Amino acid sequence: MRRFELLLIFCGVVTAASPQVKLDYATYVGTSLAAGVNQFLGMRFAAPPLGNRRWRAPEDPLVETSPVQASAHGSICYNLGAAFDPTATTLSEDCLFIDVYTPSGASETSKLPVWFFIQGGGYIQNSNANYNGTGVIVESGRNIVVVNFNYRVSAFGFLASERVARDGTLNVGLLDQRKALLWVQKYISKFGGDPNHVVIHGVSAGGGSVTHHLTAFGGRNDGLFIGAIGESVFWPREAPVSELEFQFDLFAAAAGCINVSDQIACLRAQNTSTLVAANVVHPFQGRVSNPDFFYTPTIDGDFVQDHLYTLFREGKFIRVPTMIGDDDDEGTDFAANAGTPDAVISFLMDNYPQLTPADVTRITQLYPLRPPLPNHAPFFPSAAAAYGEGTFTCPSNFIAAQINRVRQLVWNYRFSVVQANDAVAGLGVPHASELPAIFGPAFIPGGSSTTFATTNAPIVPVVMNYWISFIRSLNPNPHRFVGTPEWAQFNATNQRRLKFVLDDTHVEEIPVDENMRCAFWNEIGARIEQ
Repeated sequence: MRRFELLLIFCGVVTAASPQVKLDYATYVGTSLAAGVNQFLGMRFAAPPLGNRRWRAPEDPLVETSPVQASAHGSICYNLGAAFDPTATTLSEDCLFIDVYTPSGASETSKLPVWFFIQGGGYIQNSNANYNGTGVIVESGRNIVVVNFNYRVSAFGFLASERVARDGTLNVGLLDQRKALLWVQKYISKFGGDPNHVVIHGVSAGGGSVTHHLTAFGGRNDGLFIGAIGESVFWPREAPVSELEFQFDLFAAAAGCINVSDQIACLRAQNTSTLVAANVVHPFQGRVSNPDFFYTPTIDGDFVQDHLYTLFREGKFIRVPTMIGDDDDEGTDFAANAGTPDAVISFLMDNYPQLTPADVTRITQLYPLRPPLPNHAPFFPSAAAAYGEGTFTCPSNFIAAQINRVRQLVWNYRFSVVQANDAVAGLGVPHASELPAIFGPAFIPGGSSTTFATTNAPIVPVVMNYWISFIRSLNPNPHRFVGTPEWAQFNATNQRRLKFVLDDTHVEEIPVDENMRCAFWNEIGARIEQ
């Protein structure tokens, strides 16, 4: 593995002529790095989603007649609960930007595999923006191209109502992602990438988005990607439109558009500051406390045709090789600090109000008092385990089983590498912990402050090269790090997965007790998504 501490030195800007890529709507001027990577940052892949383009499917980017500097990231999309600041350069409604990292020697004939990363954020924020692809490109031997981008979130991306459907489009945040995939098909060869070899990888809501692209239009394959990676896949409540009209009413009222004949036109005419102020969280109907995630995709009958559990169970998904997995303690970042069993149930019902009394009884049985965790109330571990498995772990296991059922290749994993600060905080191995190891701690914001840059550094080449291998060959094994175990495929008989442990990464079977709890969540999953 090339040492990241040295790579930091080599990532300086080269003073030679800046690389340029001419597209049919703009010429972008990128930056050449000493690491042998060209980066093109902040390119538009769609028109600004402002004014009359709000709550509509993304449109083609506007034509730029002069060369555009692509040397800085574009603004990320406004998140739930953000404060409006007209001087801020990091948050904006005008946020549909894409970044491409490519080996400096790549040309239109290189046809390199493309790593298309969909960031997470619970569909309410862009929380993994501005990751840098330099580390994985260098580690791959400069044999891949990396793409990262923003998409609309919160009310701007997932406001749901029949009023939106009549004069606009539902789930525009997901359609932004698809627009970026279409952009890759049209333009990535200009950067040395192969449009016929695109692998989508998403984390958290990005992982949930991967499953939405697998099931898009009932599993219609439009040839946009040939492999998929779901990391800490997030399956929250995704209700039908009829259950979400209250969200629209609350948003419209806060934006001053409640007593008007055309509410959508009113909202499109409002200034950004008014809409940002209205973009806040509320309890679901019948509840008094706020859920963790208020705006999520909805069943629109087109792109999202049914609940994800139902679509996968019915085999309505694209058949491509898939890697999917999660972390030991997926729920600790989100769970309420519950002191009693009743507090556990109240927290879960705030997020899944469709839980029945029978569900509540079963949850209490499956998640009794667990060993205590530092700095938390007695039943916090139970709340964290229930939410983590119900929302992240069990969907991942379920997806793996359904992909295996149709005889497609699938690899499952569990990440079990503890960081000292997380252990002290009583978080264990929390949600999406493996991200610094996948991209390299020097290449994600704040990653260098993690123990993946120090005591946990040996796990970085192990994780990174399994991911690189899958991007390159649709199999995590051919290009894995020297001395690491062969990652066995998941199958229904033994349900093997790779367990990432510092100095002891190995293959294991999913434990019987985890399967028992997941059987419950998978049985009720489609119902509580409503």
